[in-house]
Amino acid sequence: KETEEVFKVKKSSYSKKIVKQLKKEYKEDLEKSKVRAEVNSPTDVEPPLEKTGQIKDIGQEDGTANSEHGEEEMEVESEKEEEKPKAGGAFSSALSSLNVLRPGEIPDAAFIHAARKKRQMARELGDFTPIDSEPGKGRLVREDENDASDDEDDDEKRRIVFAVKEKSQRQKIAEEIGIEGSDDEALVAGEQDEELSRWEQEQIRKGINIPQACSYQPAEVNNVYYQNTYQTLSYGSSYGIPYTYAAYGSSETKSQKTDNTVPFKTPSNEMTPVTIDLVKKQLKDRLDSMKELHKANRQQYEKHQQSREDSTKAIERLEGSSGGIGEQYKFLQEMRGYVQDLLECFSEKVPLINELESAMHQLYKQRASRLVQRRQDDIKDESSEFSSHSNKALMAPNLESFGRDRVIYQEQVKRRTAEREARRARRRQAREQTGKMADHLEGLSSDDEETSTDITNFNLERDRILKESSKVFEDVLESFYSIDCIKSQFEAWRSKYFASYKDAYIGLCLPKLFNPLIRLQLLIWTPLEGKCRDFETMLWFESLLFYGCEEQEQVKDDADISLLPTIVERVVLPKLTVISENIWDPFSTTQTSRMVAIVQKLVDGYPSVVNAENKNTQMLLKALLLRMRRTLDDDVFMPLYPKNILENKNSGPYLFFQRQFWSSVKLLGNFLQWYGILSNKTLQELSVDGLLNRYILMAFQNSEYGEDSIKKAQSVIACFPKQWFSNLKGDKTISQLENFCRYLVHLADTIYRNSIGCSDVEKRNAREHIKQIIKLLASIRALDHAVTVANDHNVKELKILIEGK
Repeated sequence: KETEEVFKVKKSSYSKKIVKQLKKEYKEDLEKSKVRAEVNSPTDVEPPLEKTGQIKDIGQEDGTANSEHGEEEMEVESEKEEEKPKAGGAFSSALSSLNVLRPGEIPDAAFIHAARKKRQMARELGDFTPIDSEPGKGRLVREDENDASDDEDDDEKRRIVFAVKEKSQRQKIAEEIGIEGSDDEALVAGEQDEELSRWEQEQIRKGINIPQACSYQPAEVNNVYYQNTYQTLSYGSSYGIPYTYAAYGSSETKSQKTDNTVPFKTPSNEMTPVTIDLVKKQLKDRLDSMKELHKANRQQYEKHQQSREDSTKAIERLEGSSGGIGEQYKFLQEMRGYVQDLLECFSEKVPLINELESAMHQLYKQRASRLVQRRQDDIKDESSEFSSHSNKALMAPNLESFGRDRVIYQEQVKRRTAEREARRARRRQAREQTGKMADHLEGLSSDDEETSTDITNFNLERDRILKESSKVFEDVLESFYSIDCIKSQFEAWRSKYFASYKDAYIGLCLPKLFNPLIRLQLLIWTPLEGKCRDFETMLWFESLLFYGCEEQEQVKDDADISLLPTIVERVVLPKLTVISENIWDPFSTTQTSRMVAIVQKLVDGYPSVVNAENKNTQMLLKALLLRMRRTLDDDVFMPLYPKNILENKNSGPYLFFQRQFWSSVKLLGNFLQWYGILSNKTLQELSVDGLLNRYILMAFQNSEYGEDSIKKAQSVIACFPKQWFSNLKGDKTISQLENFCRYLVHLADTIYRNSIGCSDVEKRNAREHIKQIIKLLASIRALDHAVTVANDHNVKELKILIEGK
């Protein structure tokens, strides 16, 4: 291995001269190693040579004098060896000894030169065919050229340039014997002369196989055990070789220079004497070190023991507390799956519920529109029939010149008239049976009677919708559509893990979650009908009434407390909005009373409904106002007839006039039922300005002045809410009633004028009528007008009349 390391050189070129010099130096080194082996004792071992990975440049400037002297000797000896073959005796002797070379013997320069000459002669005689395809280029010529190139390279950059090139066959052989690099030209020549190269390698291997006296060991171990006997030296510095090899992985040997070489010294066999004190000291030192190590290990053991105890306690604590967390996690995972399934179910069923609800609303809307349209047609028919200005165009508008549509129109009018009179006759008969005929006035009854055909069709369609609604959740488990089952799931969540229940805002989500199910139960709920069930007695209301009230102490800001008010706000109010806009008939006193009652109940019992910022409440009030304005514009009609026509109280125009007047008074009373729900300003605008001053006062002007007018005035004033006048200050009433007060003053004057020249009985009746008018003025807080009437007609009981109002 040492020989291989000697010849192992990275990326370098060897010329003929250098190879010869290396062979010569190797023989000298081999002899010196034999001498050292004989001097040393058998137990001593020569320190191994350090592994070398690179060779220093031959011409390094900082080389020692010995290396420079060695180079000169190499050059002189190489020149002498080149001259030796010129002598015939030396060449012949070497030629004769070619066949007697002993195994393991290294040939000298003369032997090699003779072999080359022999090969040259064989080449000239034609016995040898060179590998090189170019004639005239022999090995000797190429080697001489290499010698010249090597001499020129010595003067230039000496450091070897490493480059990765493709390996030739000679390079591969050189790597096998430990030589890593060769000159490019020498390598080319080696490829041409493979036979000679193999012979040279065989001879070198024979020299390598000579046993060495030293054995290889790592440099670090050698330094530990032999630091007192030997010094670590580079191979070249010990034997005078001008090449320095660096050990793998050692920065110290790489940085060594050739000028730091130390001559080889014969090692001494003397050893340090061993005494008892020395042994005791070493044992004591070792005992102290072991005690320190034991102490450190003991501390480390105690530390690990404490860490183990802490970990055990932490595990026990976590295991004790993880049981509830595990159960909570399992429960929440189950709730998560349940809620996801519930939402998926609702996403499929809610559109069906919306369709059914829209169909039911449309059914009620059609019935209400049919009744309103019938009332409007009846008013038109009667107005056309009793109008003194009626003509063919008014009675039958949009008729053709041939009169073909006139017949159809007249037939429709006759049919509607017959139906109208038949309904009135049935209502009159019903009042006679109940004994209410004396107190009834024409126009106060609501004409909402339906034919049997309409009733049958309505019931069939409603039954169909109810049947469809019963099939909505027929393919769903009860736990996904039953309010009780859904409520129980969230109640369990609330009772077990209230913190997570509150963090999930379930209290805010439940109203929206129950919304479809409640709307399905309220599908046929219509508070305008007498047999309609109160929503507070329904199953959904009773089921959710005590939700979240199981704890003894209520949690502050608990959203579940307002669960029912929120549901009423989001479910009941929108349904009432649709009913008010499309189904409610303001002319119907019964429907108006029921509508007012349900809204008043919501206002009184549910604070969220009264909130001004509640959008659902605002939409409901807006729908109510729009419906009343539409009725006021489309359904109110007051005919104007001359007084001579109205003198006959049994005539058709008089009955029609009275019916329209009382229907207007009834509508006035229906409007004013919304007092306390709608603002005073809005009510006064609708009832007083829109209805009283616009229509009813016009009817007062056409009425006869007397007891009938006073009775009508009393009916109108009875509709006004007393709260309008209780807080008034001064002697004047509200501004909207000024026209009505002037009419009452005019009525008193007219009664007084009509009584002049009459009998005492008539005068006494007229005076009583004037006192009644003063009471009416005082009831609406028009004290200024009451005093005026009393002064004008010498009524001394003014104070009594005002206080007895």
